[in-house]
Amino acid sequence: MNVKCLFFLLLSCFSFAQNSEFPTAKVDSIVNRIQLPTIPSYQINIQKLGAKGDSVTNNKTAFDKAMALCKKNKGGTIIVPKGIYKVNGPIHFVSNVNLKIEKGAKIKFSDSPQDYLPMVLTSWEGTMLYNYSPLIYAYECSNIAITGEGTIDGEGGKTWKSFKAKEEAGKNRSREMNHTNVPLKERTFGEGYFLRPQMIQFFNCKNILVENIRIENSPFWCLHLLKSQSITVRGVSYKSLNYNNDGIDPEYAKDVLIEKVTFDNGDDNVAIKAGRDHEGRANTATPSENIVIRNCNFKGLHGVVIGSEMSAGVQNVYVENCKTVGYLKRGIYLKTNADRGGFIKNIFVRNIQLDEVEDCLYMTANYHGEGRGFQSEISNIHFSNITCNKASESGIVIQGFPDKKIKNISLINIEIKSAKNAISNENAENVLMTDVFIGKRVTVPTAAK
Repeated sequence: MNVKCLFFLLLSCFSFAQNSEFPTAKVDSIVNRIQLPTIPSYQINIQKLGAKGDSVTNNKTAFDKAMALCKKNKGGTIIVPKGIYKVNGPIHFVSNVNLKIEKGAKIKFSDSPQDYLPMVLTSWEGTMLYNYSPLIYAYECSNIAITGEGTIDGEGGKTWKSFKAKEEAGKNRSREMNHTNVPLKERTFGEGYFLRPQMIQFFNCKNILVENIRIENSPFWCLHLLKSQSITVRGVSYKSLNYNNDGIDPEYAKDVLIEKVTFDNGDDNVAIKAGRDHEGRANTATPSENIVIRNCNFKGLHGVVIGSEMSAGVQNVYVENCKTVGYLKRGIYLKTNADRGGFIKNIFVRNIQLDEVEDCLYMTANYHGEGRGFQSEISNIHFSNITCNKASESGIVIQGFPDKKIKNISLINIEIKSAKNAISNENAENVLMTDVFIGKRVTVPTAAK
């Protein structure tokens, strides 16, 4: 190797090491440009519209009236005082509204699927379609909020739970429509197809706040941030343990702050997505990007996940100062396969404390071994200051393809005290490891006897 090549190699390594540092200034820039909703001064107490918090009365009409009054007054706050408010059907937002659920108040939705018809335009596992309405649904709204210290209960553990075993036909039909570019107006599901609705969905919305509420017992994903931007989720707590009860799903989402959230979910805590397969790849102008996750407590299946539906791409994700309060299957999980395409890049994770997991850090381009023809680009992934007490399977897993390697991975100051398998690293290049300890940390060598 001549001197010129050596200099270039050293310069490249130095630049990569520098670029792996957590970019605090970029995080600050994202947080500073996120706008909180501006809500007009008008207020209406739901009880003044005939609502009864007796856990029996159907209060659907009262919530609809409240939204209509807010629309007439160009926005306002809907106050839900102490009590249990049964609502047999969805709550549909209008712009400039804060749904304030006070301490001791609970909105409890019905679990009768017919209550969530007519169908609305939504998305299901990365494919746009018409389906049952999400329980709380905002479409093309701005300046909207759900606040207070009360609870939203999705009643997802009975009828909706039974849909899981019957969803295959609908799921396969939706994916076939995705792959064959069936016109959106023909993608109708609802009754007969068993695709569960999300609990809360913000679709094509901006300036969103979800703060301090408790989310329980969702039918499907809990909080779906779809094609929306300028979003703050903070102080929220969960106890939602049904099938596919992801906590927060940003999808085609931009400028998102998730902080001080206490998760307890039956699936992923935060799952960052960006559309599925052909449809997702047609939307590369709107990747999920500029997402900050910090000061959260993880509990559930996985902590932070990117994928597997990420075909429009995911970039600029910053995770810091989080810890587990219980078991996770995987701590940080990047997953895609050869059906997806797209990219995962510029991911920074630091100051994470994990207790017991199955796998600590897991990056795979071959999720479930599925697909062909559309391998994803995974690059510029940086982990630092991560501790884990026990990995019952693997400490660190990196799985690329021979002809599409995962590139530019840095692992700095990682300590996993116990792991069945320390590291599995295949088809990756430019992997930098500094101060990585898996198992018992070795000190000085013993002297000869």
